[in-house]
Amino acid sequence: MKNLNKYRNPVTLDIIQVVSEIKRILIASSIFMVGFAGLANAQDNNPSLGIIPAPVLLKKSIGTFMLSQQTTLLADSVMNKAVVFFQDYLLNKGMLKIKLKPNSGLIPANSIVLTSQGADKLPPDGYILLITPQKITITGRGAGLFYGIQSLIQLMPGGKAGAASLPCVEIEDYPRFKYRGLMLDVCRHFFSVEFVKRYIDLMAAYKVNNFHWHLTDDQGWRIEIKKYPKLTQVSSLRAQTVIGDFHDRTPQQYDNTPYGGFYTQDQIREVVKYASARYVNIIPEIEMPGHSEAVFAAYPELSCNPSLTTYKVAETWGIFHNIYCPSEQTFDFLQNVLTEVMDLFPGKYIHIGGDEAPKDAWKKSEFCQKLIKKLGLKDEEELQSYFIQRIEKFVNSKGRNIIGWDEILEGGLSPNATVMSWRGEAGGIAAARQNHHVIMTPGSAGLYIDQLQGKQNIEPLNNGGNAPLDKIYRYNPIPAELTSDQQKYIQGVQANLWAEYIATEKKAEYMILPRMLALSEVGWTSLSNKNFADFTNTRLPSHLAWLDKNNFNYRVPAAIGSQDTIVFGSQLNVNLTSPVNGAKIYFTIDGYPPRETDMEYTVPMHYNVPAGQYRELKTIVITPSGKRSQVTHTVMYNQLPFEAINYNGTSKGLKYRLYTGGFTSTNQLKDEAVIDSGVSLSFNTSAFKNNMKGFGLLFNGFIHIDADDVYGFSTSSANGSVLLIDNQPVVDNDGKHGLFDQGGAVPLKKGYHKITIKYFDATSSGNLKVFISATGKPKSEINPAMLFY
Repeated sequence: MKNLNKYRNPVTLDIIQVVSEIKRILIASSIFMVGFAGLANAQDNNPSLGIIPAPVLLKKSIGTFMLSQQTTLLADSVMNKAVVFFQDYLLNKGMLKIKLKPNSGLIPANSIVLTSQGADKLPPDGYILLITPQKITITGRGAGLFYGIQSLIQLMPGGKAGAASLPCVEIEDYPRFKYRGLMLDVCRHFFSVEFVKRYIDLMAAYKVNNFHWHLTDDQGWRIEIKKYPKLTQVSSLRAQTVIGDFHDRTPQQYDNTPYGGFYTQDQIREVVKYASARYVNIIPEIEMPGHSEAVFAAYPELSCNPSLTTYKVAETWGIFHNIYCPSEQTFDFLQNVLTEVMDLFPGKYIHIGGDEAPKDAWKKSEFCQKLIKKLGLKDEEELQSYFIQRIEKFVNSKGRNIIGWDEILEGGLSPNATVMSWRGEAGGIAAARQNHHVIMTPGSAGLYIDQLQGKQNIEPLNNGGNAPLDKIYRYNPIPAELTSDQQKYIQGVQANLWAEYIATEKKAEYMILPRMLALSEVGWTSLSNKNFADFTNTRLPSHLAWLDKNNFNYRVPAAIGSQDTIVFGSQLNVNLTSPVNGAKIYFTIDGYPPRETDMEYTVPMHYNVPAGQYRELKTIVITPSGKRSQVTHTVMYNQLPFEAINYNGTSKGLKYRLYTGGFTSTNQLKDEAVIDSGVSLSFNTSAFKNNMKGFGLLFNGFIHIDADDVYGFSTSSANGSVLLIDNQPVVDNDGKHGLFDQGGAVPLKKGYHKITIKYFDATSSGNLKVFISATGKPKSEINPAMLFY
């Protein structure tokens, strides 16, 4: 076996001794998870019949309905847009040329009935779907009827077979939240009309009903405004774009390639019409007063320093300090812009941004300081509130309402504004307590889907942070801090796709899928019906197979039942299921990365691990279209519990060595890079940063264990960390990545054991936490009282 010497242990072991000395095992010595082969099989055991988002109430019945060319489609209104959508879907996706007739009340056998009769008793956007052997009935009004159709479509087998067998079932369903949103940033990188429609198709299929279209920013203006042609002639085009992660490169590098794009008003109308046909409302965002660098490239007179001749469309990311001057000229400009915007977008809401608006320019502006005094304002924060409230009054005069990021709370909230809480939940909580409508979209809860889905060193370039599928799925938009009355102001939830590092449509799909499906269940499904294991292991595989077949890009999950970990035991039991129906799992046990040339997993496997040895399993999932999961890596050791070390000291803490450098692995922590050493009482890294962009730490000492057991250890770190006990690797969380928790386990006898932790921070914004768990005890951070040197 290649490159495995670091795992070898010369001690000869007897597994019987292991069993006798460790009575309670915290970490199981097997890998196990049950899945299913296809949607048809899932329907037998799955209470939601594979539907995403999971319905409120579902009752299965005996029998099936045969959908065929002889089926009749009846509707109260044959011109209803949900009816038209469904007929088109049956023809183009199912090769079913079914006759559409008005519903006269006489229902023949083998019919699909789309009706609003009785729908007035349903909650908003609710529907009832009833499938019997004789007919299918969907009851709903407006979007409710459309969502019932979407659930029916999910029950239909894929492919253009010209016929389909559907399970008999009764579904009563309605959303938990009225607002279920997804944002697309087209300013940092531009996306075609065709892609925007594809984006909307995905939203509609999973009952996400608000498309937040981020149309203006420092890096580009993307919407045609007839009154101000230079917005598309100048502000839509940047001369070049920064290369890679602009945080990491000194000096910054650029691609020397002009970049631009915008939507004509006719294209906007086309997209609005397309979305409306799918019951998706579009919310345009026109940023103000910050994120306006691109505007000043065309109209510098709107800035606080109009004589400046160096304004240009921003070529890198971040926050810029030039913001609109709150002059009458600026308000005239913005009102004219918003008038054209509101003529294009018929929805209730107009998003006006309001975030990340530094006040430096206002503090230096003689005009702004005079205006603050004239209006009797306290400071620049209240000046921003004046700015937002004035825009809001204008928008309200047109019969619309504004939405803004939670910074619009600063200086006093506009009376009719809705707040998008993105900097955690604090802004949303404050707004709800003031009786303002709130949309929860905190990046800290996994709702910034430009963030990582795994370790950074194996994921595409991204905006940092960590937002895996389970994190977004488990988010509850209702803060416990609010009273029941205040909770009513939480309108819903939204995920955001910022496009600084998303230059292609395929990458955009990779970032939203499958996380958008998790978002749909957060916004639609009641808490009592949410189940992450059912979502990922039972329902998601068929949906990913559909995405795979229809040429969508998505992140392929690891094999169900696989994991990255280090464990101990005498037999490695491998029971895996494909996370994508039809995909294959390949594996190796020789240390090499698996690929399609290796062994295919087909049946459960059992590897005996002789005493003193280990087994190393690596797996990869490859879909029918050739997409690949990340490689998972499990190592199992068979050895006795580690004997305690003879240590009698009383000195609290651990010795540390501080390194400097641009590290990408803990293996790079070399003696020549040491710049400091000493004793630390904890693993807190904040004291070591000292404005260093990159640094590393090596902690050495002893940990006191109070009972014989198998102990779980894990590190939670932004960037790489490795933990060893008695020189044995236990946690491998190495590599450059966002905040990520990685674990392992080791059998230990009571007493002192050597502990070594290696860590590096590549950005100076990372952190490190170290956890321990034991049988019958919850996982918790290591108590400093356990550490000695």
